Amino acid sequence: MLGASFDDPATNKRFADKHLFTFSLLSDVDQVIGTSYGVVRPADHKWAAMPRRVTFLIDPRKVVRRVYDVADVVTHAETVLADLRELTSG
Repeated sequence: MLGASFDDPATNKRFADKHLFTFSLLSDVDQVIGTSYGVVRPADHKWAAMPRRVTFLIDPRKVVRRVYDVADVVTHAETVLADLRELTSG
């Protein structure tokens, strides 16, 4: 599991440390990854400096299997984990 943010590495480290992340948080300050994955907001959007919150479930062959717009942070992880179990149980 990886996370990505438009923030610089020092800001990401503080955020990850504060929230006790057990995964790497990548810095995409030039928004190349965000652009590739379609999470960059339009320049005139009030939150343009922040990427859309999206989760991508990617298989070992690097195929995107599911895409989730994060709407409910309380249930989001369980939804993704349930789909992961479904995809790996076959």
